Amino acid sequence: MGREPRAARSARAAAAVVAGALVLTLSACGGGDDKADKGGKDQTGATGGVPNTVKLPKLDGEKLQVTAVWTGTEQKNFKKVLAEFEKRTGAEVTYVAGQDPIINYLGSKIAGGAPPDVAMLPQVGAIQQAVDKKWAKPAGPDAVAQLKKNYSPGWQKIGQVDGKQYGVYFKAANKSLIWYNTKVFANAGAKEPKTWKDFQTTSQTVYDSGVTPMSVGGSDGWVLTDWFENVYLSQAGPEMYDKLAKHEIKWTDPSVKKALTTLGEYWGKKDYLAGGAKGTLQTAFPDSVKQTFTGGDQPKAGMVFEADFAGANVQDAKAKVGTDAKIFPFPAVGQEAPVVSGGDAAVVLKDSKASQALLTFLASPDAATVWAQAGGYLSPDKNVPLTAYPNDEQRSMAKALIDAGDNFRYDMSDQAPQSFGGTPGKGEWKDLQDFLANPKDVAGAQAKLEADAAKAYGG
Repeated sequence: MGREPRAARSARAAAAVVAGALVLTLSACGGGDDKADKGGKDQTGATGGVPNTVKLPKLDGEKLQVTAVWTGTEQKNFKKVLAEFEKRTGAEVTYVAGQDPIINYLGSKIAGGAPPDVAMLPQVGAIQQAVDKKWAKPAGPDAVAQLKKNYSPGWQKIGQVDGKQYGVYFKAANKSLIWYNTKVFANAGAKEPKTWKDFQTTSQTVYDSGVTPMSVGGSDGWVLTDWFENVYLSQAGPEMYDKLAKHEIKWTDPSVKKALTTLGEYWGKKDYLAGGAKGTLQTAFPDSVKQTFTGGDQPKAGMVFEADFAGANVQDAKAKVGTDAKIFPFPAVGQEAPVVSGGDAAVVLKDSKASQALLTFLASPDAATVWAQAGGYLSPDKNVPLTAYPNDEQRSMAKALIDAGDNFRYDMSDQAPQSFGGTPGKGEWKDLQDFLANPKDVAGAQAKLEADAAKAYGG
């Protein structure tokens, strides 16, 4: 993924920083007298709370097509970003919802002679594939300049292939969070856990109160890979995580056995998952959030694991982040709590003045601020003002991401070849779904994972 392995101590320190920064009572970010909060003129001279820090060309009459896999609230909010670009440049931008796996979708468009101008790629491996297939065009000097100004080296590097910049990571994710229904916790007398042992106690406390502890969107295989990655990173440590991500060790390794065993014990606990294994595997991620925050005092589950972007789904459930829904960091399974990140990168497929201008805009704090204000979003751009985020919970998550600098581990499945780590019904997604259905078969799951990984990685 373009980043050198870091010492375990630095990663553990970053985990502590992020865990601490995620405390929801963070008050330092909740106030301040930045006028952007009040819709007045902000520090950069823009009105309406959106900065104007980047110079863009006039593009009257130019048309652009942008593809991403975002739907629903995410699509709606991204369109606000594109509308700001249109307003500033005069270009006309059309959003087209793509499909997973995104590389296959783009391949069909390119074969038909109608590729989008810019694509948002949700996997590091997808950027590599787009470059290998000679679809992706390098980022221009203006976009690179914005990246150097606004992004830490680590976030720049994961958008590079062979040292050349292709991707601009516009949307980041903190994938080490658990959301909980505050009414359920209050009624049960449950507490936010810090360790895996505490997490099991909290889950049992919720169960004893008459509410199923956990909701899991198991029909989306990427949710299950995120579960595994958090357990594995915390238990095995960052150096082993890097090795498994590159397939330098096999999935039959004892460290994988340990993580799957830990995960299997929780997933296999009777009545701990909403709908049981069968129901879980039929539940899409958005529904897993919805069923946690609807139903009053008796929702289908008290907790749901996923990244910061679940906040948008919480809002869709008519629940309020910070009141009805709060978060705690994924508990420490080993010595330290894990810090797993993900993201979506903009890549130019049709090189033009307009497409490069959009890439430049997306690398600026201006574009990120638009979505930050809408909620359900985190930016890796260190120059996005914390005041742009709509509540203390999101400000704390954003601060945690920036404070971690380069000391994070990127989503493992997103680093893998897409056939293994990013394809519905195949590879790691399917293997972990099969494991959730039969969580006692650790050896069988390891064998399947290794066979699929070996095929995808080519050896």
